[in-house]
Amino acid sequence: MLKALFWRINFFLKNRKSAKINRQLGNGVKSVIIDSKNGVLAVDPRDLEVGFKLRNYGSYGLEEITRINKLISTKSNVLVLGAHIGSLVIPIANNCNKVVAIEANPNNYNLLKTNLHLNKSENVTAHNIAASSKKEIIKFQMNVVNSGGSKRLPKNNEYMYRYDNPEVIEVQAHSLDDYLDDNNFDLVLIDIEGSEYFAMQGMENILSNCNTLIVEFLPHHLKNVADVSVEQFLSLIPKHFTKLTIPSKNETHPVDIGSVLLKQMYNDKEGDDGIIFTK
Repeated sequence: MLKALFWRINFFLKNRKSAKINRQLGNGVKSVIIDSKNGVLAVDPRDLEVGFKLRNYGSYGLEEITRINKLISTKSNVLVLGAHIGSLVIPIANNCNKVVAIEANPNNYNLLKTNLHLNKSENVTAHNIAASSKKEIIKFQMNVVNSGGSKRLPKNNEYMYRYDNPEVIEVQAHSLDDYLDDNNFDLVLIDIEGSEYFAMQGMENILSNCNTLIVEFLPHHLKNVADVSVEQFLSLIPKHFTKLTIPSKNETHPVDIGSVLLKQMYNDKEGDDGIIFTK
């Protein structure tokens, strides 16, 4: 009851902010252009997470971008699952050979394409698909107040995922091993709101070839979206990775010790935006 009340209050406050912005700009405004440290970006004025930070603070995820840039070079090929509107993709692309960007939400994808054009990011190839274990059609909910929280329909669709009454659509999903022509990437970044497990099932070749894997780890996503255990999640991590870095704890451990820490984090309901597996 208390958790549901919290999300209702949270939605009310955010929805009031979003409605105020719409009244100021007009309902016909689909995006506004922000000159940010991430690049020149078109953002949805209704978005009160990534969009809000870009509009009000002029940046988003700079620490994560710095971490990633230390793991790549100008010769690196990078795969990003959950590209959103490009706020991470575009600055990463400035420091590597090429980026393949996957974004399932068609609204986010349209902004991503616009932003790639605005920043002349010619070394980025974008795909409007979902990543999954196989070729299939999946139900997908498109959040507005937090468009980055859009996700495949959770198995346990708690209020925290649907507080802004997201539209549910059908999107095409693929195994990326089968869908992509090239399975060779130096770094793979996966942040797809609970679909990480399904995506990794369809990426065995890609993951076995990469040097670095960065993947979001949120216990509530494992439990509610994918309905899998930490052990099942970790079973898809290739054996050639020997180290695990947990940025939120500023710790790096051998994978076996890191796995124990992840299980403890799961029990304590602690997450991390991107745990890092390296050789």
